[in-house]
Amino acid sequence: MIVQEILARKGSNVVRTIEPERTVEEAVAQLVEHNIGSLVVVEGGRPAGIVTERDILRCCANGLGKSADTRVAEIMTSDLIVGEAADSVDYVMGIMTKNRIRHLPILNREQELLGMVSIGDVVQSQLQETKYENRHLRQYISGSY
Repeated sequence: MIVQEILARKGSNVVRTIEPERTVEEAVAQLVEHNIGSLVVVEGGRPAGIVTERDILRCCANGLGKSADTRVAEIMTSDLIVGEAADSVDYVMGIMTKNRIRHLPILNREQELLGMVSIGDVVQSQLQETKYENRHLRQYISGSY
């Protein structure tokens, strides 16, 4: 299975974004409104980073004064880890596990944002594939093919 199949199954590939000059308060409002855990930071139409719940917690814990007024650019993760639609689910799971991330922006070859996959999306796809495989193995073993 590849990431493109996950994106197709999700249906809507709307990725919530925010500009780096926006405030942490605005980022929090979007996260809460859309019930999501991260926003892709976009500058000039291209992904420049990601801001996650974890980044916001660090900002608050580090006492950056009025964290609500802090700019997203000051707290975002700018070393963006991304995937491609043609990546295998196993590869993406490995990348997410190794880097301890829960959200992976998916870009095309032109570095444009196609969608976002979460660790939950990846686990769900693996579970479905395992169920499918188990069903066929049971049918094969029982001779119902």
